[in-house]
Amino acid sequence: MRFVLAIISFVVAAVMIGAGIAQRTILLEPDQADLSTTSSTGAAVTVIDGAALNAYDGSQTVTISGSDEIVAAYGRTTDVLAWIGDTEYTEIGYDAETGKLTSELVPGAEKEVPSIKGSDLWLDEYARADSLGLTVKVPSDISFIVVSDGVKAAPANVAISWPLDNSTPWAGPLIIAGAVALLLGLAFLLWATNHMRSSRGPRRKPQKMPKVPRKPLYKPSRKAAIEKPSTGRRAAAGMIAVPLVLVGALVLTGCTADFAADKTGPSASPTAVPEGAEVPPPAATVRQIQRIVADISATTAKADAAKDATLLGTRFQGAALELRVANYAITTADAAQAALAAIPAGPVKVTLPQQTDTWPRTVFAVIQDDEDSTIPPLALFLEQEDPRSNYKVSYAVTLEPSAVLPKVAPAALGTSRIADDSAVLRLSPDELALGYADILEKDVDSDAYLDFEAEGDSLRSSVGVTYKATVRAGLPSTATVTFGHALGAADPIAFATNDAGAIIAVNLNEITTVTPVEAGAAVNPTGQVKALSGLAISTKGVVATYGDQLLFYVPPSSSDAKIVLLGYTQGLVKAGEVG
Repeated sequence: MRFVLAIISFVVAAVMIGAGIAQRTILLEPDQADLSTTSSTGAAVTVIDGAALNAYDGSQTVTISGSDEIVAAYGRTTDVLAWIGDTEYTEIGYDAETGKLTSELVPGAEKEVPSIKGSDLWLDEYARADSLGLTVKVPSDISFIVVSDGVKAAPANVAISWPLDNSTPWAGPLIIAGAVALLLGLAFLLWATNHMRSSRGPRRKPQKMPKVPRKPLYKPSRKAAIEKPSTGRRAAAGMIAVPLVLVGALVLTGCTADFAADKTGPSASPTAVPEGAEVPPPAATVRQIQRIVADISATTAKADAAKDATLLGTRFQGAALELRVANYAITTADAAQAALAAIPAGPVKVTLPQQTDTWPRTVFAVIQDDEDSTIPPLALFLEQEDPRSNYKVSYAVTLEPSAVLPKVAPAALGTSRIADDSAVLRLSPDELALGYADILEKDVDSDAYLDFEAEGDSLRSSVGVTYKATVRAGLPSTATVTFGHALGAADPIAFATNDAGAIIAVNLNEITTVTPVEAGAAVNPTGQVKALSGLAISTKGVVATYGDQLLFYVPPSSSDAKIVLLGYTQGLVKAGEVG
């Protein structure tokens, strides 16, 4: 019985070890899937659709070749197609039935496109010569756009590969269990052998021999002779020969060291959104906005150094552009005048994109320079007019030291932009600037005084009623000053907050006019007014326009809370002689 158990153990060991080794050798599946295609459409643009990129699970390794110059970028599929517009392009898709990539020409009225480099739409971009290889992990709503120079045919060869999980979790346990069975068989074999030796061979009951006469009268024939069974060690050696040969064969079998390799790759978690909510996606991701702000900072630094208004115009517009260009003129005419503060490159502390999949698009961001605590936080409103335009700074507002921003939605969700004439707020965006201007001129006598919070509002003390009275008192009797206000050229921008209120940026122009009141009298402008107007003296009078970029928190109409000035940026934007 012991020999039988040993043989069974050896057979089980051979089967288990063989199965484990086979899983890591002849039965091992490929470790990646590969698909490729070559297009012959000659279109200047190629789009690799998100469905093709996600034909298999896992990260995607994309290899592109077939052109001396290769430029590729990826972004949301809707953004990629919006950027292409009415230009023909080659679409690389995936046919689930055949399991192959497809190449199809999508017709369009245009044949060429501008460079895709530097577009704010892309999540990332790459440029190489001859061949481009990169590994990403993007969801199915992300697509690649590939061009050469936008005029010549796009690279024709596209290959995509995905890592496959060819791990064999049972190979290790099978080999280990087989080894245990092998050891158990050896133990049974040694036990049986030792037992047989100690008992000097198997015991058999001897056959009963017939009695032989003491004096046989004849010689026994050979047929009567009974062969005595063999006993002892020789017999034992013959019985264990087969098991020993089997043991030798099993011991010589190999095993693998990579039987429990885990090839599971990293996975991306989808952004959580309220259940059942159907809202447009955010205009840009946090990563995009960080890159945009960094580029704005670098462009502004170059423009400021050269006082280049054209370069500045590639990243500024509206009230922010008007103020900075005026400052270029002022500092050029009088180097003693202070330049505007630089735009920090980051970090971006608050990111709030608009919920939209159309254009124009708007983003709110707050930048805080961690290296220099003396620089106050800067709030930016960025706007993108169309898919091929980059974001531009419409408002750049320095926050008040005591400002506390209201709670807003996470960047992954974004927020809605509120209409200028919305009645859901305590004051609508198009009423806000003039209401605050009335307070700057009348203070407590203003009809809007009770709507605004006075505490923490440093602009009132800087240019409010008290300041205006001081200016009047400082003028000679031969001149007089009047103060007025008007809406600036920039439109209001209002973003909804979590409490149904809004963060609103408005543009207000404050107008100061100094005129002589006696014949022969004249006005002598000084400082920035003199530098910008180019006037040393005027008998007609001088008018100066100061542009205010104001940022407010406005509570909902149902709230008793007051409107709070979160920050402002003010500067001279126009100056000249009274007409």
